[in-house]
Amino acid sequence: MDELPRSVVLEAPTLTEVRSWPATVDLPRAALALGISRSQMYALVKRGEAPVKVLDYGAKRVVTASLVRLLEAA
Repeated sequence: MDELPRSVVLEAPTLTEVRSWPATVDLPRAALALGISRSQMYALVKRGEAPVKVLDYGAKRVVTASLVRLLEAA
């Protein structure tokens, strides 16, 4: 699952769906799971305030396990 096209509108995934995702996901997909916009997610990462673990290997990736932990705590 790579980056989502901007024209696609999707519903937020269930926690079960998020658990089945690969080890890391792109920022737009993580934003969808969190119920925030892509731009909000990019802004949080830029400010170092992302509520999830973000890896930067050229393209920024969110660690799915950290996303699952956050969603489980909600």
